[in-house]
Amino acid sequence: MTVMETTPAPARDVAGPNACATPPPPHPRPDGRDHYTISEVVAVTGLTAHTLRWYERIGLMPHVDRSHTGQRRYRNRDLDWLNLVGKLRLTGMPVADMVRYAELVREGEETFGRRRELLERTRRDVLARIAELQDTLAVLDHKIDIYSDHPAGAARTGAR
Repeated sequence: MTVMETTPAPARDVAGPNACATPPPPHPRPDGRDHYTISEVVAVTGLTAHTLRWYERIGLMPHVDRSHTGQRRYRNRDLDWLNLVGKLRLTGMPVADMVRYAELVREGEETFGRRRELLERTRRDVLARIAELQDTLAVLDHKIDIYSDHPAGAARTGAR
């Protein structure tokens, strides 16, 4: 298995029956293309050229093909990998763990268990953060309800 190959995970009920039921659509890409310059990748992903080069330097980005003049040539599999890295960043996964995950992927199928453990740990962290955010949202909803029901009375009753 290469760095870019993934298997779909079963849908999990995190915050309700429809939460995250389907994966988001992929980044828009030109049809029929499989070679992109760094500036095209910047436009598609929103990452900076500096970030792309840094990912490559620290081992988070797999080997990127080069043209005969040395210009980076990204492929669709690279864009897929960058999409995954973006999702891992959103989880709050430390860069060192993302690099370790990339290393494990490059080592092959015998690392499936270690990859799963790393992702499961990250998933637990995400679920804990979701629970904290749900508690915060409940407090905000409560305060909004107070101000919606009694806009002038909130100051008189000591509501903060």
